[in-house]
Formats: sequence, structure tokens, C-alpha cells
Amino acid sequence: MNGERQQPTGGSRPTWWLWGLIGAAVVAGVGGGLIGAAVAVPNSPGPNSPGPNSPGSTTRAVSAASCNVPPVAEKVMPSVVTIAAAPASGKGGSTGSGEVIRSDGYILTNNHVIASAASGGTVELLFADGSTEPASVVGRDALTDLAVLKAKLPSGVPQIPIGSSASLQVGDPVIALGAPLGLSGTVTSGIVSALGRTVRVPGEDDGSALIVAAVQTDAAINPGNSGGALVNCSGQLVGIPSAGAAVPASTGESSGGSIGLGFAIPVDSAITVADEIIATGRATHSFFGMETVPVPETAAKEAGVPGGLFVAGVVAGSPAEQAGLRAGDVITSIDGKQAISNIQLQEVTLTKNPGDTVELGYLRGGRTAKTTVTLGEQP
Repeated sequence: MNGERQQPTGGSRPTWWLWGLIGAAVVAGVGGGLIGAAVAVPNSPGPNSPGPNSPGSTTRAVSAASCNVPPVAEKVMPSVVTIAAAPASGKGGSTGSGEVIRSDGYILTNNHVIASAASGGTVELLFADGSTEPASVVGRDALTDLAVLKAKLPSGVPQIPIGSSASLQVGDPVIALGAPLGLSGTVTSGIVSALGRTVRVPGEDDGSALIVAAVQTDAAINPGNSGGALVNCSGQLVGIPSAGAAVPASTGESSGGSIGLGFAIPVDSAITVADEIIATGRATHSFFGMETVPVPETAAKEAGVPGGLFVAGVVAGSPAEQAGLRAGDVITSIDGKQAISNIQLQEVTLTKNPGDTVELGYLRGGRTAKTTVTLGEQP
């Protein structure tokens, strides 16, 4: 596997934290529980994220007309569900949101919303008309934090219209629908405040998921919105709200509420993953077959070498080994871009297919070289 260890960011920048939107007691007839949240390490924009003054940055002045929210909410809300997941033990659990993406009962949500029920637990859905139905887990993908459920739909529940995240622009008005803090049928609105963020969010089993090319919005997103719907003014799904940022309080604990920085998985990639899960029960990802560790700047200076990703290990027979990479190499570039973070490699495995190629520049014994890796299918 690709290593996921990162050096902590430093400097005097403001600190902010991400949490996967896990938990929230369902208030209206689905069940009870305590609000929970998994806190991630401090996050920084990924290598493909816009810089401070780029077109995708919130620092640029943007004006945008707001949506006429009431008719959009009335149109979309019947397609949005509140999800309550409980483990087989009956202890704990999580809640969140989802949306009907196919008329035959397929529902898209975040993996972290239903992960607690994946091993013999239960999932129950609350629809906008107040009816409830049990749901089964069709498949889930921890790496992209997506999952698909299947349920019998009450009469009249429509499929949500599917839009395109590729057509979004910074400043476009958007509406978020879901069940923050278990409050079903909640609607918030705002704009697309940035595009192209790469955001690492907490995953299951102490792992993490990666939102590649995330849609950043100032529409309020809180625990329980996870897996819900971010729609445009036509009521078309453009993103899956999955994480929010919170400024640490003076006590050192997360403040826990929305500060106007929420992140959604782009619908174009989410639907691609969902379609594959529906067809096969799983999502396919590519892999290199090596573990890498970012070279700290101070260590690079002391050794007189450029920074990069130190190859700590290579899996026998893996694409990395077949491309000639060895433990001890330092990867200096990825498809022509400077290698600075493991996130870059993870981005590649989530956006390229098995069989695609990646050019890596590397340093070995003081000499630079390049190699082409043909990605394999992740076991």
C-alpha cells in the first residue's frame, strides 16, 4: 500500500480541523444516540488545490445571485433520506443523510455514515413523508468514503436529478439538504467558495479517506449532513456533503459547529463510484505497491538532496517494483509535478485506472532518473 504518514504542517498559519460528519441523534422517529465526531489532523490544501490568489480561491471577490430556495427545497427534499445505522451489538451507531439516485431504490451516502452496520448491523431510513424502511448495504468504498444502500421506496419518492460538478464555478449558489444533528429536512444555502481542494478526512479503522477535487461551500454543513445532497438552483445533485471544518476552541477542543467551510465529494466522481458498486458490489482502485514517507525539509538540507518522497518499502511483484523502484529511492516528481506529499500518490490511485501509466522522477545514489509505472489493481 502507499504510505499515508505525513509530516505535520508548521508555521504561523491559523489552525483548522476537519471532522468526518459521523453521528447525530435522530430526533424524529428513527432512534436515539449521542452526537459524535471523528477529528482529523490539521489539513492543508493538496498539491492540485488552488493557491491563495488563484481563480479557485475564496480570497478573490465573487458575486453571485442566490437560488430561489423554497421551490428547489420542495422539489429535492422527497429524494433525501435520513439514515440511522446500528452495529450488531446494538451499542453506538451513527446517523447521516443520503439521496435516492435510482428509481429502483438505490441510495447514495457516505461510507462513514453506515460503516458501523457493515458487519451484521441494521440500517433504517426515514423519508420526507415520515415513513421508515429498512435498507441493505449494496457496497461501500472506504477510500472515497462512499456507500450505496438499497431499500423499498415509499410511493411517490422520486430519484434526485443528477447534475454535473464539472460545470460548477466559484460563486455559484448551492443548497445543502440533509439531517444535521438528526434534524431531518434541514435546508441551508450558500455559494461554491472554492473548487479543486484535496481534503483528507477520517476513515474507519484509524484510516482515512480522500476527497479529490472537493467542492468547498459556505452553506452550513454539520454532523449529520454527511451523505446528503448539495444541489444547484435547478435542484440537480452536484456534490455529496462529507466534511466540515472547525476552528479549535481555546480549550483545545473542536468548537464543533459550522464555520462556513464545508466540503462535498463532486457528483461526477461519486456517481462513477456508485455505478461500479451497484454493478459489482465494490469500487476498483489502482495502486503502486510501495510505502513512501515525505522527506522533511531540514533532513533534505542536511543530506544535500532535494525534498521528495522517500521510498521506505516496495511490494514484491508490484507495479513499483516492475518499474525498477527500490527501497531507498527518493521520488522527486509525479507526472512532471514536484513530489511533496503522499496525498499526491493517493490522488493518482483514486483518479487513474489500473493499466494507466504514471511518470515518476526519482533520485538514487545522487543520480536522477525517470521511470514509467503501469498501475495495477489494488488487492
